[in-house]
Amino acid sequence: MKKITHHYGVELDWVAPLTKQLEGKVDGNFILVPDHIHTGVRYFLNCDFGISVLYLDVLYNTEIHFRQENKTDDFIGIYYNLTEGEAIFVSDDLSNSIGRWNYNLAFVDSSLCHDYIVKSGSKVFTLCIFIKKEVIKGYLQKNPFIKDHADDMFNPELNTIVKFTIMSNESYNLLMNLRAHKPEEASFELHLRGTVQNLLAEYIEKMVFDEIVVDTVNENDLANIIQSQAYLIENLNDTFPSIIFLAQQSNMSVSKYKILFKKITGSTPNAFFLNNKLLESKRLLQEQQLTISQISTELNFANSSYFAAKFKELFGMTPKNFIKKLQ
Repeated sequence: MKKITHHYGVELDWVAPLTKQLEGKVDGNFILVPDHIHTGVRYFLNCDFGISVLYLDVLYNTEIHFRQENKTDDFIGIYYNLTEGEAIFVSDDLSNSIGRWNYNLAFVDSSLCHDYIVKSGSKVFTLCIFIKKEVIKGYLQKNPFIKDHADDMFNPELNTIVKFTIMSNESYNLLMNLRAHKPEEASFELHLRGTVQNLLAEYIEKMVFDEIVVDTVNENDLANIIQSQAYLIENLNDTFPSIIFLAQQSNMSVSKYKILFKKITGSTPNAFFLNNKLLESKRLLQEQQLTISQISTELNFANSSYFAAKFKELFGMTPKNFIKKLQ
């Protein structure tokens, strides 16, 4: 396994050292990397106004362990990751799969160090946006409903900005439309800038409408919450464990656990567990190997009626109608 320690940032001072470790060279906005490491496109761009971006559409031919240790804590990294293969976010000794079918959107404060391991044979399609905290703060201060919270949100002593979630359909479609354009085309830069602006607009809108949780997070807290998420996903066939149990498992008080879980995932532990049960039920329905009743029992729903009601609440149709759409 090849190991690389690097940094990112809005300024492009990270490009040359990262390129050197990838055994490559810079050609305009492209980082050209030898085929034995990966094939495909690695493209960077300074978008002005405190924003830069890295676009990757590559096939890895070498397993690489990236260790990100940023030199500044003045920006947020927004990572859209539609990898097909094995890509793992690691914090301490805990790992969490990311990519198209897992967590595929992360907001990570530049003050947090973390690891990213990508296996050979993985098809990586990622858009990384690096944006100055002051730029986002400027947007938020213009909103009368949130401006009073802006200073606290971007005060490193009071708050760490971090969240792992699943991107919206709107974000997914924006990325797919961008991918349809070749980076070698003269118009690609314009399409990339437009995509970045639209993605940021959606992010800032969600910051406005989502409940804001202001609290600090360290690497150990982040690792414990990720481990808790993994535990819940591994036990979808069971009933929801108690908050007290989950908090003890994470070495936190109940109040701290609930606050940080909501901050990092965007939902309560109960809602996270139920939504992932429903996502798993959708996958099982698509396989068409089990009946609705069998899936309800398999995933430990109280009864089929409750399962159908919750399924419709999340996906806008009953399990029965979903099956009809598959036919």
